[in-house]
Amino acid sequence: MKKKDVIKITGARENNLKNINLTIPKNELIVMTGLSGSGKSTLAFDTLYAEGQRRYMESLSSYARQFLDRVGKPDVDKIEGLTPAIAIDQKTTSKNPRSTVGTITEIYDYFRLLYARVGIQYCHKCGKKISQMSASDIIGEVAKLPESAKLVLMAPLVRENKGAYADLIESLVHKGYVRAQIDGVMVRLDEEIELSKTKKHTIKVVIDRVIVKEENKERIASDVEKALKESYGELEVEVLNYEELGCPQHIHYSEHNACFDCKISFEPLEPLSFSFNSPKGACSECDGLGIRYTLDTEKIIDSDLSIEKGAVKIVYGFNKGYYFTFLKGFCAHNDIDVTVPYSELPLHQQKAILHGNIDEVEFLWKNHKVKRIFPGIIRIAYDMLKDEKELSDYMSEKVCDVCGGHRLKRESLAVKVADTKIAQLLEMPIAKTYEFFANDENFSYFDTQSRMIAEPILNEIKERLFFLYDVGLGYITLGRDARTISGGEAQRIRIASQIGSGLTGVMYVLDEPSIGLHERDTLKLIRTLRSLQEKGNTVIVVEHDKETIENADFIVDIGSGAGKFGGEVVFSGTLEKLKKAKTLTADYLYGRKKIEYFYRRPQEKWIEIKNVTINNIEKLSAKIPLNNFVCITGVSGSGKSSLMLQTLLPTARELLNHARKVNKVAGVEITGLEHVDKVIYLDQSPIGRTPRSNPATYTGVMDEIRNLFAQTKESQIRGYTASRFSFNVKGGRCEKCQGEGENKIEMHFLPDIMVKCDACGGKRYNQQTLEVFYKGKTIADVLAMSVDEAFEFFKPIPKIHQKMKTLVDVGLGYITLGQNAVTLSGGEAQRIKLSKELSRKDTGKTLYILDEPTTGLHFADVDRLTNVLHKFVELGNSMLIIEHNLDMIKNADYIIDMGPEGGSGGGLIIAEGSPEVLAKNHKKTGSYTGEYLEKELQLHQKT
Repeated sequence: MKKKDVIKITGARENNLKNINLTIPKNELIVMTGLSGSGKSTLAFDTLYAEGQRRYMESLSSYARQFLDRVGKPDVDKIEGLTPAIAIDQKTTSKNPRSTVGTITEIYDYFRLLYARVGIQYCHKCGKKISQMSASDIIGEVAKLPESAKLVLMAPLVRENKGAYADLIESLVHKGYVRAQIDGVMVRLDEEIELSKTKKHTIKVVIDRVIVKEENKERIASDVEKALKESYGELEVEVLNYEELGCPQHIHYSEHNACFDCKISFEPLEPLSFSFNSPKGACSECDGLGIRYTLDTEKIIDSDLSIEKGAVKIVYGFNKGYYFTFLKGFCAHNDIDVTVPYSELPLHQQKAILHGNIDEVEFLWKNHKVKRIFPGIIRIAYDMLKDEKELSDYMSEKVCDVCGGHRLKRESLAVKVADTKIAQLLEMPIAKTYEFFANDENFSYFDTQSRMIAEPILNEIKERLFFLYDVGLGYITLGRDARTISGGEAQRIRIASQIGSGLTGVMYVLDEPSIGLHERDTLKLIRTLRSLQEKGNTVIVVEHDKETIENADFIVDIGSGAGKFGGEVVFSGTLEKLKKAKTLTADYLYGRKKIEYFYRRPQEKWIEIKNVTINNIEKLSAKIPLNNFVCITGVSGSGKSSLMLQTLLPTARELLNHARKVNKVAGVEITGLEHVDKVIYLDQSPIGRTPRSNPATYTGVMDEIRNLFAQTKESQIRGYTASRFSFNVKGGRCEKCQGEGENKIEMHFLPDIMVKCDACGGKRYNQQTLEVFYKGKTIADVLAMSVDEAFEFFKPIPKIHQKMKTLVDVGLGYITLGQNAVTLSGGEAQRIKLSKELSRKDTGKTLYILDEPTTGLHFADVDRLTNVLHKFVELGNSMLIIEHNLDMIKNADYIIDMGPEGGSGGGLIIAEGSPEVLAKNHKKTGSYTGEYLEKELQLHQKT
């Protein structure tokens, strides 16, 4: 390779990298693989990408750099041939409830533009196409307002725009106007008015104040014409005495658009009319969120109990005596029986308890007679639950009944393009939306002007939709809440956006883009990565997926182990050369090592779920075998998470774990849970969000270690207790860094620097605490040990040794006991949780639910994890796993395959049984999982 065609890394030492030198080709698809914790991400993200970012930042002025994320210099001697870098990682796109797939891909911005420029307005009340009102029509409508209505007639001049508008105000004064309404406040124009030019303002000049009566007809007509002239066809009417007349307070008239039947005027369309983040477009009832939070009566009231026995949960029990006495007094006053179950009370009595009435209730409280109006349990709940978190436990999300969850005003939702409302487009799967825009016949009714306006907008929409479809996201909808997008989906959305950008000469670094993808869609993803590379870019992918590795131009294998045993390049080269390499990756890739746990246990006890209707699932029933290793499979968006995590999990938690906050799925029946005693869900969320959290504290082994140090002779002489060896409390910790081991130095426009604490040298403890030794090691030395080292060191201590063994069993021997929880990957966090459960005393009747536990795992790690999970089942437990990884799926006792497609094309169970059954019948069932299992099992037999 010529020097200019390569990226050359010299002396990379970041994290666990061992001074590596590596040369990789430019403008090719490169896969970096290896065991979890071997150093792949350190090389790709913390070295290559970080240095690319740093060099770009350095090219900017110091003023600009202070507004950007600060990037430190990686520990590397030299990188030659580096190009501008873009990272596409697994981080969730947005936590904002206002973000949707449409907004983060910017497709929704083009929708707003399209509907504002060529949309046809319809009346949201009667559905008829709206037309323009003349000045005479408007005069007639104002004259029809109730007799004696006190009107303020205004001409809107500025609507939500920035500026000081000093010239406009001066011109109004010259024209003889006295008052104006500015930002909702009535002001006199002869007073000094100063508006901030950086803030948005709304200005309406007052034309006249007039009362509706016969003798004022001509005056009103003159005022209306004057207002329409001043504001180019717009009129705002405020009715001051609207309450006594029972008419609207604010009425907008326009010469532009109106529905004559409903007597409604419509404002001109603009892109903000379709923005749910702007008052101009957002539904006023839910403020553009599409949902409302309301008290859930099912969470407040236990219908099976009587009032006397605690049916109204929030007023029953400790420290709730006043409200409980008040409720019983109300029931006595209204002849409501407090001894029968709440569900057996007449409906009008149930409503009275919930909403109260206007009668005063007399009851005895602390030997005093009290008279109060009972406001109802719902009002009492709001008064009692002042704390937002406590209140949220009794709240439920409900779709806004005004906008139907579509977030926009009804006027905006009624606008159509190609006889289709904007909400309909947002509800379609992306595959269907693309078909809609790709069909030119839908837009054949456009006249020449509309076609010229719409053509560039339609081209942008089609191109962006195609890229999303092409990366395997055809099943999701543009209206989907961004908070519900998985890391893999978020990453593929960003890949699609980058293809659309058309950049060349860029180094893209991706973190396992195949996560969450069914085997069927992996080749689509690889084609997309290829299209990025073929534009003249270097694409570096950190990946374990077999298909992706086999389609790479160049492979870098990092190992040979993990943690301090990794950090070396054990292979770099083409796929052909990898076949001859003696690495773990090559061994598993070419069948020299196999993942085999073919138990195939019988199915005797079952959990049965009936009548599931949620998301894309409708009236589905499913049977899940217990005491089995069960995989829930299917293409992305087929309904796996809806069935398991949104239906089975919350119901099982409520019944078995007595969870306080439960979002039950209406109408669902679940039987068979009597065979298990608890449910445990292990996800990939962090084990802690601060530097103080680490594997030792999370697993509880830190308590045992502190007790051990407290029992040493030196500790007993000094009077040290276990708390002395905690870095979270005063006493034994270093107070300069407060037990964190490092201090943050703010550097203004340079990156913040985390430096080792100069008082304790990064050891977290003060000198006196570090003078206590156990077997020649201080507490800081123990926290710096890897799990493998601690496993050997604490062999004589059964409690600690057992916890270390479980961490080793799940493949985490390389992490250190004191490793910052923030630095752990999602897969590592999930396996730490798994090890914690493994170390507990087991009843053999637990239902475990895992969501893609193979995320981030090498073949060897999957091998070890599969073995551990089977051991759980051997103890009598039930393992329920949502998974795409064929190595794990082929080792299941039973598979429930959902599909056949994602989104509206899914929601069904299309195949179930052993891996062999699915493989044999895939042509009959249409199971993609079965199709790929057949190939995998045949390959297994050959090797």
